Amino acid sequence: MRPLSGIPFRKMHGLGNDFVVIDARGHDYPLGAKEFARIADRRFGIGCDQLILLGTADDADATMRIFNPDGGEVGACGNATRCIGALLAHEKGKPRASIRTRAGILRAEVTGSIVAVDMGQPGLDWREIPLAGSTADTARVPLDVSAIDPKLPGWFSAVSMGNPHAIFFVENAMAHDLDVVGPRLEMHPIFPEKANISLAQQQGPNHFRVRVWERAAGATLACGTAACAVAVAAARLGIAEGDIRISLPGGDLVISRTPEGRVIMRGPFATSFSGVIDPSLLAA
Repeated sequence: MRPLSGIPFRKMHGLGNDFVVIDARGHDYPLGAKEFARIADRRFGIGCDQLILLGTADDADATMRIFNPDGGEVGACGNATRCIGALLAHEKGKPRASIRTRAGILRAEVTGSIVAVDMGQPGLDWREIPLAGSTADTARVPLDVSAIDPKLPGWFSAVSMGNPHAIFFVENAMAHDLDVVGPRLEMHPIFPEKANISLAQQQGPNHFRVRVWERAAGATLACGTAACAVAVAAARLGIAEGDIRISLPGGDLVISRTPEGRVIMRGPFATSFSGVIDPSLLAA
């Protein structure tokens, strides 16, 4: 392992869902959960919703590992995939890129400032999501949450997009205190690996307003995998079809499905700035 030294990084975001991107291809940086948490801290570090670590891959343009602010690793992040897809495509001088993740190989196509990402097949079986205990219908899972928020429905839709999602379809997404219900639902025993919690309000045909509580990260301006999960759940329930627009606090994503059922997510990306992480931050 190389001696502790400054580490170059990029700060990127998709609709305000922000990332510190570290290119570890060809490097052996001394980074672990403790260092990731320091970098992600918004007061004493750089600050981000997730930290992205790039590595080499034999079957893709790069590997992407995703770490939450607590240093824990997760399997998928849609907004980060758009950012990294654009970054790798720019490096190649071509409009397409492939990314190896824990959720499989994801493919991105760049058109101007918009990136389309093939997020793969959603997981719909209770064991894939996962849920604690079997249920035949993950589109509508009964759950008494009246003690958490009596205005929430007594059921949710469950979807895995490489990470677990629980979607509550509500009349008014702003009528619920996400900072209260989010962490309590995230930790509910029905979710053995915790869950990302979405409050989805239908605003018109194929259009939903969504607020998301990300497990271990909290309320975010946008969550790509949650947008995909909401669109999948809405289609399963028969309340939307075709191109589905998901309006998040940070902006809009458009979600569609291929004839084979793969989920395609389209939305913008941006690079905010780049710099070097001072060694003193990692040694603190």
